[in-house]
Amino acid sequence: MGKERFYGLNHLRALAIILVLLYHYRMFEHPAWVDTIGWVGWTGVDLFFVLSGFLISGQLFREIKEHRKIKLGTFMAKRFFRIIPPYAFTLFLYFCIPFFREREHLQPLWKFISFTQNYGLDVFDYGTFSHAWSLCIEEQFYLLLPLVLLFLLRIKAIEHIKYIIPVLIVVSIVLRYFSWTEYVLPDINSDDFWRAWYMKIYYPTHTRLDGLAIGVLIGYLFNFSLKFRAAVDRYGNLLLLTGLMAIGFSLWFCKDQVSENTSFFGFTFVAVSYGILLLGSISKSSFLSKKKYYLTSQLAALSYSIYLSHKGIIHIAQWLIEKENISASGTIVLFICFTGCIIAGLFYRFVIEKPSDQAKNRILNPKT
Repeated sequence: MGKERFYGLNHLRALAIILVLLYHYRMFEHPAWVDTIGWVGWTGVDLFFVLSGFLISGQLFREIKEHRKIKLGTFMAKRFFRIIPPYAFTLFLYFCIPFFREREHLQPLWKFISFTQNYGLDVFDYGTFSHAWSLCIEEQFYLLLPLVLLFLLRIKAIEHIKYIIPVLIVVSIVLRYFSWTEYVLPDINSDDFWRAWYMKIYYPTHTRLDGLAIGVLIGYLFNFSLKFRAAVDRYGNLLLLTGLMAIGFSLWFCKDQVSENTSFFGFTFVAVSYGILLLGSISKSSFLSKKKYYLTSQLAALSYSIYLSHKGIIHIAQWLIEKENISASGTIVLFICFTGCIIAGLFYRFVIEKPSDQAKNRILNPKT
């Protein structure tokens, strides 16, 4: 089976980066309406996690299905050339050009290089390039998932993944409960409450397994269960509607992002909701999957580079605007800043990502 084109996923990836941009824009000068709708943007990262879990596991599961093995070196090389060059360039901007920094202080370089920045991240004192925390989780996922699958292949138990995933989700919920009671609850009435919540619940990998796990479970069932795939292909629009309703419930449930209920179950509800929406977007009967749209496909393709650079770009754009004695809190300035983010994404694509992709192809396919 060749690589499938899930056009519906472009819409979800475009939605995810828009959500993230709106959420993070609140830390800059912004119009009042951004606060009204931007608070839901924190779920954009969860949507990215679900998408990554599905797409990356899908690649590996297809290889297992066809060849009963995983070419670990090839997989890691593809991930390296896709992720590292744009990330390394962004690190260069942050560490060598202080003007690019949207906040005052950076964590040590070794934490970014080792992809462990999400542990012990004090976002209030070291908030510069703090959004790299989610990339850390994804990189850890890219390393561990193929190793786990190789182990299951070796013991001839790959089908057990459908039991392991629910266990991981329960473990993540239990660990969030432990972190809440041990680290967050004691500070609930102090100025350190938010700091503790972010450090112990929001950023660590072990408390944020839900989205990736849901994506992997869908990837497994989609590749190995004919009944599951047939049902998905048959009920695409119904799945979209159900996913939207589930997202509405999840956002209502998570209205207070740092509440006890949200901390325990909110991340799971959001991940499951986006998982249902993902199923609808890949269904052959879904209106989202039938056609490729230029706008969402381009925004989806730029989403990684925009994610990396957007805070620095917004900071610079607003600094230049305010230097002309123009208020940066208007809606027009927001569109100027977002346009700047897209331009930066195009720069990354043509100057960094395309040459990196060409180098990858020369190394992995030397004969062509």
